[in-house]
Amino acid sequence: MEAKFTEGKVQLPTVRNGHGVVHDINENMVTTLQGPGPSRPRPRHHYSYAIFSTAGFSRNAQEYALAHQISLVDLSMPDFADLRELVRSVARDVHGALAALPAGEVPRPYRVRRHLRRLLLALVDEYMEYAPDADAHPLPESVTEPLGRLAEVLSSRSTLGLVLAFPSAPFVLGLASEDLYAFVDYARAHPTHDINLGRVQDGNHSVWRVRPAADPGAYAMTFSLPKQVESWIRAQEEAVNERARSVKRRLLSTMTVYWLDGDHILTFQLRYAPVQLHQ
Repeated sequence: MEAKFTEGKVQLPTVRNGHGVVHDINENMVTTLQGPGPSRPRPRHHYSYAIFSTAGFSRNAQEYALAHQISLVDLSMPDFADLRELVRSVARDVHGALAALPAGEVPRPYRVRRHLRRLLLALVDEYMEYAPDADAHPLPESVTEPLGRLAEVLSSRSTLGLVLAFPSAPFVLGLASEDLYAFVDYARAHPTHDINLGRVQDGNHSVWRVRPAADPGAYAMTFSLPKQVESWIRAQEEAVNERARSVKRRLLSTMTVYWLDGDHILTFQLRYAPVQLHQ
């Protein structure tokens, strides 16, 4: 995975680089050395690549990604505004704190990243004890405080809900929710359930809304499709509804969501249930 928080859209070179990285990984068989004898092959996995962007992606980047099955997750939609503002404010505070330090006391960027990774890893695994910075000169509090604030807000996993869903398509979807645990509670009780899908226009964005078919009020999540798919849907005004239905049937018929619960991974299956019209 790769994440970009930039003013402009992510361009083709970034996506092409991601394809090169994952291609190299998937093409190489890694072995484990066991003494002087032959090497023992390790299990081989097929890796996929996803790029998150707060400003969207250029047309060339989208076309290349779809051709090479690289997932582009667009976080520019309004549903992710709170998440973008949180990251923006924390980054601003960290940069301000670093700029205020004497030249000889400014930590290297890798130390700041390492500190944040430790905080985030502790969130992922509640049984893993957070290890403070082991360097002889720990990071100043002015730097660690905003990073801790970021981790604390993310730890709630409710007000800034982001769910990764894997549909029957060559891309990953980022689903936004104002109440993430409403979805989790429902999915725990109904690990496999039917959903309704609706496509609505939200400003300049075409947003898709997910609701459980049996109880539409239980939860609601929204997502946006890759722009190239949306462009195809809108290409012919008289065919928009039919093309949207085709996307539902062919690409969004099932969506798999993985939820980390302590040391267990829960799997939820969301199945598109077309509304039956009765005469």
